[in-house]
Amino acid sequence: MCRNIKPLFNYEPPATDQEIRAAALQYVRKISGFNKPSAANTEAFERAVDDIAQASAKLVDSLVTTARPRNRAVEEAKSRTRATRRYG
Repeated sequence: MCRNIKPLFNYEPPATDQEIRAAALQYVRKISGFNKPSAANTEAFERAVDDIAQASAKLVDSLVTTARPRNRAVEEAKSRTRATRRYG
């Protein structure tokens, strides 16, 4: 759906509240079509971001796995390598 939303589950260290909120913001931007809402829509936009961030945090906190946590630095390096190959 949105390439800017990164997986947040099963990382060491765990996702921060700021990362969860950033993912929620990207989601709301995508489905609303607004990068920055008008003054008339700001309250609804921010409320949606807060609600989705709260639901996302609840989801991430409740998930379980037997897999080892992924390392953020290693995953970011892999992502940069893929981007370099793709875009030059």
